[in-house]
Amino acid sequence: MLYRPFGTTGEEISSLGFGCMRLPEKETDGQWSIDEEKAIPMLQKAYENGVNYFDTAPFYCHANSEITVGKALHNVRDKVMISTKCPMGDEIKEPGDYRRWLEKSLKKLDTDYIDFYHFWGINKGVFDEKIVGMDLLHEAQKAKEEGLIRHISFSFHDKPEVIRHIIDTAEQKGVPMETMLCQYNLLDRSNEEMITYAASKGLGTVAMGPVGGGRLSAPTDLYKRLTGKAPIATYELAFKFVLGHPHLCCALSGMGTMEMVEQNSKIGSDSTPITEEEWKQLGESAERLKKFSDLYCTGCAYCQPCPANINIPHLFNMFTYHNVYGLTDHARGEYQRYVKDGGKTVKDCKDCGLCEKKCPQHLKIRQELKRVEAVLQKL
Repeated sequence: MLYRPFGTTGEEISSLGFGCMRLPEKETDGQWSIDEEKAIPMLQKAYENGVNYFDTAPFYCHANSEITVGKALHNVRDKVMISTKCPMGDEIKEPGDYRRWLEKSLKKLDTDYIDFYHFWGINKGVFDEKIVGMDLLHEAQKAKEEGLIRHISFSFHDKPEVIRHIIDTAEQKGVPMETMLCQYNLLDRSNEEMITYAASKGLGTVAMGPVGGGRLSAPTDLYKRLTGKAPIATYELAFKFVLGHPHLCCALSGMGTMEMVEQNSKIGSDSTPITEEEWKQLGESAERLKKFSDLYCTGCAYCQPCPANINIPHLFNMFTYHNVYGLTDHARGEYQRYVKDGGKTVKDCKDCGLCEKKCPQHLKIRQELKRVEAVLQKL
């Protein structure tokens, strides 16, 4: 495994991080739990392969992810870095709620400290009104002084320029941010410049969504079309591009199978990364792919559960296979199986708009569902 300096935190972070929001789950009598017979060996194998950064959150995997991560890494706790997050929605009504959520995570993770504690999925409004308005920065600083957290971090969903506002304002308040988690991949380079800015201010930088919500995991000849060189696996291209950013420390991958752990670990251990020149070439060539981004669903599943039980990410992913990769037969088969198995469709939509309120990408989901299903039904 290759390691990189993690900003000015003094830590060395593995180039591959384990995103723990897609651990294998199972349902028993209507209750969801993590299949720990599969998940724990996956987490431990990642550690054995050199991964030292594990990212979880209170609501991942039906609120069970932190517990499983804690169990899997308990015996190597001093050798790994655990990242989790403080919800920034209605869960935070007063400053003391920050400490309450921190203590919940500490208990579920069965640990005395959290290495990187994030203000979760924030935008400018949340930052100004809650983090600054409620003085949560100093709540975080107190937790750090007490040793409950080691580094103050944030994950981000807003316009790129807001990153500068967050970093600069926190610094002015005397409680600087130390690491940042944001979306970045070959199809969504909007945060590219701000990653460089964050690094210039000493922050460690982590990219989520390196394979674009699955868009860059399907087999295509994309690398050959972009560079003229012999084809490589598209998921490999995706990771190589993200890790080619000269100021990006870690690519965070949500892994759900042992095969993915082994596959991604090999990429994170590749001692022949792309050059900065090739990285620039890939980025410039990727501009031609913008026509594929008319529906950019990352598959984060924040829109779930849907009150009508519509599997929105799954439907959007089928459309991606057809529209982006030309894998029409695959998309057709997936859609037919989904409907045959009783999957809910746009005709079942209650038009409540809850999905759109929760979507980090601010997609017009109800409108897009109608468009997507019209296409899928004609395949």
